[in-house]
Amino acid sequence: MALGIRSTPRILACSSRLAVRSQTTVQPSLPRHAIRIPFHPRPQARYQSSISTPKSYKYNGATYPKDTYSNVPSSILDKLDRNLHLMPSHPISILRQIVEDHFSSYQALVPSSAVVSVHQNFDELGFPPDHPGRSLTDSYYLNREYMLRTHTSAHEVESYKKGLNKWLLSADVYRRDEIDSSHYPVFHQMEGTHIWPNTELHTLPQLNAELEKQLADIPIIIEDETTISPTNPYQAHHDPIHAEQITKHLKHSLNSLIFRLFGHHAKAGGEPLRVRWIEAYFPFTTPSYEVEVFWQGEWLELLGCGVVMQKTLDQSGVSDKSGWAFGLGLERLSMVLFSIPDIRLFWTSDSRFLSQFKQGQITTFQPYSKYPPCYKDMSFWLHQTSPTAEEVTDHHGASAAGGRSPLPIVDSKTGTGIKAFHENDYCEIVRDVVGDLIESVTLIDEFTHPKTQRKSKCYRLNYRHMDRNLSNEEVNELQSQVQARVVQEMGIEMR
Repeated sequence: MALGIRSTPRILACSSRLAVRSQTTVQPSLPRHAIRIPFHPRPQARYQSSISTPKSYKYNGATYPKDTYSNVPSSILDKLDRNLHLMPSHPISILRQIVEDHFSSYQALVPSSAVVSVHQNFDELGFPPDHPGRSLTDSYYLNREYMLRTHTSAHEVESYKKGLNKWLLSADVYRRDEIDSSHYPVFHQMEGTHIWPNTELHTLPQLNAELEKQLADIPIIIEDETTISPTNPYQAHHDPIHAEQITKHLKHSLNSLIFRLFGHHAKAGGEPLRVRWIEAYFPFTTPSYEVEVFWQGEWLELLGCGVVMQKTLDQSGVSDKSGWAFGLGLERLSMVLFSIPDIRLFWTSDSRFLSQFKQGQITTFQPYSKYPPCYKDMSFWLHQTSPTAEEVTDHHGASAAGGRSPLPIVDSKTGTGIKAFHENDYCEIVRDVVGDLIESVTLIDEFTHPKTQRKSKCYRLNYRHMDRNLSNEEVNELQSQVQARVVQEMGIEMR
């Protein structure tokens, strides 16, 4: 069990620790033939010691001194190395295994630590200095040099440096986000890539012909009206003929994967599976695409992909190679394929959840309980001199997004700095106090006082335990703790 020092006690920490019936503990296992990337020492157990002290974070045998960037709460440290994607019969792991089985000739990679450098996470991949993902309101920083990865792409360069041409990488990633049934600050991504030495690109037409033949034999309709254009171009130093063949191989490979994941439903219903390709933008690929599947009457976004930026391969020391890459969210797909209604369920240890799934099988989740929600509203005034973080970003641009919090506003009366209000900061406090008992946080009202120009917001906090009823007294106590934290840390005034 990960350790963590909390500024306030967690009365009802999360359903994974409070299941009232039998619990199942499953040891994680590496994928077959997996390589663990030795960026940090290999984990020795399911949970590793993750400790936050006033001056530093200690994780995985390393110490990270805190500074003005440090913003990882104990509730997030508790999740490090839970390794849901490596537990054989967990839905997230089942999906990972299916993808790995489909791309059976690809090498499976498992990073040994969630900590990466800011350079790895952003700079190596071409993220501009003012990209909003760098903001402290969006990402978790141990300090100004190290952070919890926000995507698996943070390991791209080091993986290419290994000389592998075909690999799949799965890992937990961390982002500050809103609170609802489909968002969680920790989730799992999987990405894959296939690159070729430039001397072998002439083999692509034959490879593509073989893939096209396989796709022609399955019930799938592919809608693809994408074109190469100034907004989604081939890279200037790529031979257009080779770039076209790489793009075709990418599309054929992923169309085949999507049918592997969703085709059984198409066969059962008698209708062909519909897949749609859409032009997109990503900093690390061009041309770039998003792929959707027509599912239960609507288009569902599945993944992003594209031709790897040559500068990424150059930084990896493989300038003589070219190819494609894709990335997908394992929770998002698992919720759809297994009919799991709430993302918090992935983190439960309740056997009523875990016993429903078997390695290698996609089965429909059967709800075992539906306890009533309990909601509480919280209304407050923002500090009179404090704008929202969005307003500060509008005025200060890169300073708000370039790896720093929005610039503080100085209180004219006290001379102290007041941090701009940001909803992600508010949600982070709620999660840190309430844990997985919070189902959603929704802004239900906001207004500006016509005389004083003070701004007010009202949020509805919806509490629901996954395994039992919550009493009103328990929720009131949690609500009081949240109020105390946000008043102290965000400088707001309760109404």
